[in-house]
Amino acid sequence: MAANLVPAAIPVADMAQQRGVRECLQWFTREKQWINEIHLELCRIAAPTFLEQARAEWMAAQLRSSGWKSQIDRAGNVVAFPAEKVPGPYIAVTAHLDTVLAPRSTDDITVGPDGYFRGPGVSDNGSGLAALLAIARAIKSSPEMEDLQAAPVLIGNVGEEGEGNLTGMRWLCKSELAREIATFLVLDGASTEHITTRALGSRRFEVTVTGPGGHSWSDYGVGNPVHALSRAVALFSEARVNGSPRSSFNVGLIDGGTSVNSIPSLARAKVDIRSESNEKVEELVGLLSAAVERAQEQENQRATGGKVVAKVKEIGARPAAELDERAAVLGCIRAVDAHLGIRSRLDCSSTDANIPLSLGIPAISIGSGGHGGGAHTTKEWYNPEGRDLGLKRIFLTLSLLLRGPRTRE
Repeated sequence: MAANLVPAAIPVADMAQQRGVRECLQWFTREKQWINEIHLELCRIAAPTFLEQARAEWMAAQLRSSGWKSQIDRAGNVVAFPAEKVPGPYIAVTAHLDTVLAPRSTDDITVGPDGYFRGPGVSDNGSGLAALLAIARAIKSSPEMEDLQAAPVLIGNVGEEGEGNLTGMRWLCKSELAREIATFLVLDGASTEHITTRALGSRRFEVTVTGPGGHSWSDYGVGNPVHALSRAVALFSEARVNGSPRSSFNVGLIDGGTSVNSIPSLARAKVDIRSESNEKVEELVGLLSAAVERAQEQENQRATGGKVVAKVKEIGARPAAELDERAAVLGCIRAVDAHLGIRSRLDCSSTDANIPLSLGIPAISIGSGGHGGGAHTTKEWYNPEGRDLGLKRIFLTLSLLLRGPRTRE
């Protein structure tokens, strides 16, 4: 693993007065209009999970136009360096390209009289991607920063949402580049009130029940997959997750059958299980498997004809993990927050940071500034007011890490 970076023994206020840093900070305030426009433009390029190519190509072109050497890797991630050949170690600043919902047309992304952006993905993760482009443009538009011990690498990664299962970040962390990445700064959403240092673990499953099917009258008595699946969901929903560690489960999708007067031949459900503890996740997975098995047995005991068969297939897994409280990146962002007057809290969430944290690579996930809400719905919104504070937070944290002396933990 790459050497970690310890923050340089220099006050944030002093660093912020260095010419290259000062001009970047001023750029974020001066270029608010450009940032807003590029934000809206990128959100109008549909990028649902698994279909991020058009947005990735657009991002790569934008980074090249800002003077960065960008390319798209085999996973579909956009990776950009400040020059043709830059030696490591690197500080990676990342933002995921994909959205849960996609605009049906460019008209779905709007700006209201109140200045709010509205439409799928405008906050999650349009704000993170806009920040990535703003950081790229600010660095190249200002005098070169001095005394750097590392280089930045900017990454727009695929597959963060839903069944994407953090595909892009998994690829990055297995690549040769990962060996030289000292720290990941993950930009996800808008809020500056949190610092995600604990990775929320999750596993996702598709439960499928099949049977012979038939006519609701003449074939009555054969095993019914919908009945069996409904029983499995009811049994699993009795699981108790109160107390510590905090845990949850959700049946987020269920379908099956073809008509009201047909016994279905197939029924499916998708289940999301989450916990701050990997052990608790495993416990809940066991309860799900037991509920499905019991439901199958009960339906087949009732059936006088063909039987049902139930299967549980894993479709996603995100490991729980935690950042070492002594990690340089946490000290850096705490110092920056104190300098900027930001009151933030440590939290636990499921983000791209899950993967590096699970591999022992320092990582945090933070918001990009402004305010957002309604994520993963058609009513998603983003307010760019105050965005420059979030951008300054990201840039100053990055600047501290880039200046840190190399040490091995």
